Amino acid sequence: MTASARREIVGEIHLTGHPASPGLAIGPVVVLTSAVASRATKGDPAQEAAALRGAIEAAAAELAELIAKVHGEAAEILEFQVAMLGDDALAEGAYQAIAGGTAADEAWRAALDAEIAGYRAADEEYFRARAADLVDIRDRVFASLNGTDAIAKISGDSVVTGDDISPSTFLAVDWTRGGAIALASGSPSSHVAMLARSRGAPMVIGLGPLPWNGQPPSLALVDGDNGTVIFDPKPETRRQFERRMAAANAAQIAADAGRLKPAVTADGRRIAVLLNVAAPEDLASLDPAICDGIGLVRTEFLFEGSRGLPGEDAQYAVYRRILEWAAGRPVTIRTLDAGGDKPIPGLTVDGERNPFLGLRGIRLSLARPDVFRVQLRALCRAAVHGTLKVMLPMVAVPAELDRANAMLDAEFAALKAEGIACARPPLGIMVEVPSAALCAEDFSAAFYSVGSNDLTQYTMAAARDIGAVADLNDAGHPAVLALIARTVEAGRKRGVEVSLCGDAAADTRLTKALLATGLTTLSVSPIAVARLKAAIAGVTA
Repeated sequence: MTASARREIVGEIHLTGHPASPGLAIGPVVVLTSAVASRATKGDPAQEAAALRGAIEAAAAELAELIAKVHGEAAEILEFQVAMLGDDALAEGAYQAIAGGTAADEAWRAALDAEIAGYRAADEEYFRARAADLVDIRDRVFASLNGTDAIAKISGDSVVTGDDISPSTFLAVDWTRGGAIALASGSPSSHVAMLARSRGAPMVIGLGPLPWNGQPPSLALVDGDNGTVIFDPKPETRRQFERRMAAANAAQIAADAGRLKPAVTADGRRIAVLLNVAAPEDLASLDPAICDGIGLVRTEFLFEGSRGLPGEDAQYAVYRRILEWAAGRPVTIRTLDAGGDKPIPGLTVDGERNPFLGLRGIRLSLARPDVFRVQLRALCRAAVHGTLKVMLPMVAVPAELDRANAMLDAEFAALKAEGIACARPPLGIMVEVPSAALCAEDFSAAFYSVGSNDLTQYTMAAARDIGAVADLNDAGHPAVLALIARTVEAGRKRGVEVSLCGDAAADTRLTKALLATGLTTLSVSPIAVARLKAAIAGVTA
């Protein structure tokens, strides 16, 4: 990645940042702003306190409406914000200020600004990354207090610019109309960047201070492949870019035509392309023929929000539905990967000093066998409806896999004893921790699946959501590729499959390098299948 750069060419401004989501887009510029006019009138302390309570409730209701329209990772992010709004401690300082005569909006802004500053100054990366959620909450409640829209009305064909963009703002836009995002800061591994990639919205981050103080540009050209943005382009520059877009669209149409065909390299190697699925809704309009199976089903969606921990029957029904969609193709379901940036009320540890290095993934499941056993039972029951494989997240040492295997054996035996139809699925591990990659041969795993997001983060000691270290969070770094190659070699020696299901699989700039490690199976979001197959077709040994 290159550092951000600025270049002016007779009226047009060229900025270079970092690519966060691929694709090309052209559109009118919309500048994000959090400025909201202060309230014209205010009441006595009791009225102001009631106004703040109402605004907080209204903000939570707005988020609930948005959650009902999304699923998977998008819903998880918003559920976290709802949980924060429901924490009485968040607004305690504001209510104290109101009791002293401060207006509700002023009290709320001051309290949240202090909280945001604390998060941004925290030693732990987890809390620094959550500052963006607090900004989102602050502005949403502030807007509700002042009777304005919390989120700017952004048309889906716009180029959205600003310092950063919140998840709720992103999710309120219809990105199917061809818009894009160009940010002064941000990270290519942030939650919003992941959402942008899953929805096909081009995104460039790390552009540095946007070079206008008054009237912003009217038009922008966004190159999410190379990380460049051109504001107020000259007519010839625009024409050249439109020709590139036309060529890219033609290439995409050609790629889409091949999405039902097997993925084969230019020198004849067959590569399996699997799907990453965040929730069953992801499969609703898809033809199973586009893939060789499902390489990752995230089960966190079952545990979202205030619905409580899901029961065995509810989990079984969802797993069965996914297996039946796959029509015999292999389906890999990941056991609950909670913790880190995915807290679940009543399950994960509140206030953990460093959640990313704490009780998360398989560690949490083993610490809560009451929850883990229910999931294992549901998976065994679902296994009779297709070709099911189960994988464990965040495995660091063989003992964790051994304990999970013993629990799976016990639940399988119990189901059989009860006369319930079931099968014992093979149990594999996600390779997300350097220790697992370096010692992969020591694990009695039925298969390995490389989680490139966390493997990169832990190898490079660079958080995925911190823009200041975005350059270091590079899945193409030789150290990360060496760990992947080592895992592939361990799989070859043990005679078991190795796949990769992280974001790196969909980054076609890395396709050749990933296949060079010996990988023959890649798993991506449905929107990335055609693009990946086209990239694979151009790879030679």
